[in-house]
Amino acid sequence: MNLNATPSGERVHIGIFGKRNAGKSSLINALTGQNLAITSETKGTTTDPVSKAMELLPLGPIMVIDTPGIDDDGELGKLRVEKAYQVLNKTHIALLVVDATLGLSDEDKALWSKIEEKKLPGFIVFNKIELISEMQQALLTVDALKLTKSIIFVSAEKKTNIHELKEKIAALTPKDKERALVSDLVEPQDVVILVTPIDESAPKGRMILPQQQVMRDLLDHQAITLLVQPQELIGAISKLSQKPKLVITDSQAFGYVNKVLPRDIPLTSFSILMARYKGNLEDAVRGVKLLNSIKDGDLVLISEGCTHHRQCNDIGSVKLPGWIKNYTGVTPEFAFTSGGEFPSDLSPYKLIIHCGACMLNEKEMLHRYGVAKTQSIPITNYGIAIAQMHGILARSLEPLPEIAKLLK
Repeated sequence: MNLNATPSGERVHIGIFGKRNAGKSSLINALTGQNLAITSETKGTTTDPVSKAMELLPLGPIMVIDTPGIDDDGELGKLRVEKAYQVLNKTHIALLVVDATLGLSDEDKALWSKIEEKKLPGFIVFNKIELISEMQQALLTVDALKLTKSIIFVSAEKKTNIHELKEKIAALTPKDKERALVSDLVEPQDVVILVTPIDESAPKGRMILPQQQVMRDLLDHQAITLLVQPQELIGAISKLSQKPKLVITDSQAFGYVNKVLPRDIPLTSFSILMARYKGNLEDAVRGVKLLNSIKDGDLVLISEGCTHHRQCNDIGSVKLPGWIKNYTGVTPEFAFTSGGEFPSDLSPYKLIIHCGACMLNEKEMLHRYGVAKTQSIPITNYGIAIAQMHGILARSLEPLPEIAKLLK
């Protein structure tokens, strides 16, 4: 990832929905002024959701998601339609693109009903208006007003009303909530040490995203940041004239760092801070208690938000299962998902352990935790689970004042 790029999880996600050949891809190209999406007269050109990070004035950094047609047929088509609907879980603004020559279909109305059910802001976008008369446009308006007042007529081909659509989207863009990753825990000139192991799973020549985000948040708030590998931690502390305000470690190094770090120095992890930032820390702390009741043969789901190449000593597929077996003394079964995959039916699982979700937006993570809560399946976070298994959960949460009540 480009160090100067806005992370995908921090971008406004705009989902483009509609039937095959409604002009979804053409609309994306018109909005961006680039040929980013493949267009064709052949139905079903877009077979899977395709996310494109871009800058779109006056919005700034966004993520546009082109989805398969909601009228796709056959067994494979049903799966594509399901994928399109799943995109709603991470969408901030929804555009339902309708072929103006055909009008609103039952599929369009069903999707719009789901958009309203999820309370998503958005528009019904009638495309191809160059092919209809003013009378037809008036009839379409009457039909659409039965569903919503949020409608606009455009021509992706002729670029008609595209500027107006961008302005309308900009007006719907959610305002940034005040969310602090770590800066609210420190004061200017406080010293914070970041422990970042460099091993086979570390991307060569760069830092992983949570480390980048924590560093930037600290720099923005004038904290003094030191970056060390685990074996350098004590040497770094000995050279300081003041005690560190906080030590933040990669969760994989929790055991070692806890052992060597003086008890009076607060300690937490990048993963725990990400759970806090994404809004699911309390649920994750509650969920980790189920580790103590895992039995032989129970199925544990380990879910990651990214799709990185798994190394021989991968944390999700190798280290976590090993730690769980050692901690529980039993032999559970494990299932794994990554990227946009997350089961809608969680009933087979005894426990879900999710990564810090740096590549997923807050909306999708709250959805995933919400699905787990609805189905009464406990869910927790990598860092919280690792801290629990190393016997240091209380210590790792002490720097987070809002979580103290859960430790009683």
